[in-house]
Amino acid sequence: MKLVTYQKSGEQRTGILYNDLIFDLQNSARKLKIKLPSTMKEFLEGETASMNLAKKVFNEIKKGNIKSDLKLKSVKLLSPVPNPTSMRDGYAFRQHVETARRNRGVPMIPEFDQYPVFYFTNHNAVFGEGIIEVEDDHLQQLDFELECAIVIGKKGKNIPAEKADNYIAGYMIMNDWSARVLQMEEMKLNLGPAKGKDFATSLGPWLVTVDELKPYKISTPYGNKYDLRMIARHNGKQISDGNLKDMNWTFAELIERATYGVTLYPGDVIGSGTVGTGCYLELNGTWALEAKSKGETFIPIWLQDGDEMELEITGLGVLRNKIRKSKVSRSILAKKKQINSNTDLTD
Repeated sequence: MKLVTYQKSGEQRTGILYNDLIFDLQNSARKLKIKLPSTMKEFLEGETASMNLAKKVFNEIKKGNIKSDLKLKSVKLLSPVPNPTSMRDGYAFRQHVETARRNRGVPMIPEFDQYPVFYFTNHNAVFGEGIIEVEDDHLQQLDFELECAIVIGKKGKNIPAEKADNYIAGYMIMNDWSARVLQMEEMKLNLGPAKGKDFATSLGPWLVTVDELKPYKISTPYGNKYDLRMIARHNGKQISDGNLKDMNWTFAELIERATYGVTLYPGDVIGSGTVGTGCYLELNGTWALEAKSKGETFIPIWLQDGDEMELEITGLGVLRNKIRKSKVSRSILAKKKQINSNTDLTD
């Protein structure tokens, strides 16, 4: 089942996507005398009970007992989860981490293989398909990141990895937009990435429930993986090619780590981290080394105003966005400042 959030007369509505038609979830359920909410937030808060009722509605849609004339192309899709209760992003692909560090001339960090890590990003700066408006400083080495994300479907705390897959409501594509100059500037102070990441994250185009991905499932002692090809295209040209099955830490392990002493709630989002080859930070470094070995000059590639990005994952669809520079902007990049030596600096 594919769940969407779409905009209708300024209102956010949740729907089921089937055969390029959108079936409004609340209205479709009402025809079966089933009560379901109109928003994704309320739907997810209903946990397993809501999901089971939605599947009943979906079965009637497939049988042709519920009709819709609302075509997918006629509506504005938002992020499937427009307002996540929280949003974490993992660091689960060893290839990405190892290659990026190699390109910077530093060894692989051994702690990567000891425990999964994540950072919190801005759950109030979430977008679906379409325009992503950015500021001047964001266009200083603006990058994409090709990722997959899960949405939590049940409340839980201290969840062991062997049970964690049962807490996943579904999967979707994630683009973790990254302003690399801002990111590198602040991370010199061992904090961040904060301003390098907090301006935009794209999710979508729809939320695919776990049962629909069963043909791609790979069972492991550490949680499920999925054989899903991951591709990125920049202005129509393919630049990235990876696979979700190459995660070195499963989503189940990320959930186990995230819920240690902490409660996850329905609607929380967890990203996989960047797949190998899934961003220009990694690709530019690799291409620069290749050019150097040939005695050639390489000019790094970054995203520009007007550029389009397409992220595609098998079974999850294609997430399309276009970059647009804000008409009114100012710079916050570091400037020299006279610091009073008597000032008490704290975290």
